[in-house]
Amino acid sequence: QVQLVESGGGLVQAGGSLRLSCVASGSIFSINTMGWYWQAPGKQRELVAGITSSGSTNYADSVKGRFTISRDNAKNTVYLQMNSLKAEETAVYYCNAHLRTRPGGYLGNYWGQGTQVTVSS
Repeated sequence: QVQLVESGGGLVQAGGSLRLSCVASGSIFSINTMGWYWQAPGKQRELVAGITSSGSTNYADSVKGRFTISRDNAKNTVYLQMNSLKAEETAVYYCNAHLRTRPGGYLGNYWGQGTQVTVSS
């Protein structure tokens, strides 16, 4: 089994910062891309930032210059540093990983349980 466990969410004032972490554990052979998504009440889940195993990154336009995604491949961990947070970025943030549990195996899509980020205005 594979688990993705997020941490670091919480309450912060607008303009503040938070750092999210997500650790993947279990029967993992290799991890391809990892990413963070957000989902506000009544809205669809959307990509915030993604990072490949080689370190290439992509971001939602609205967070470019304020959020930074990084990963530690040795620890199967992905981070999201969020600066200058805005009230409209209040959402549940989900960790995502595409990974294989065995050599040549299927590239599965896995999700964490989500962590709440609340930005007060």
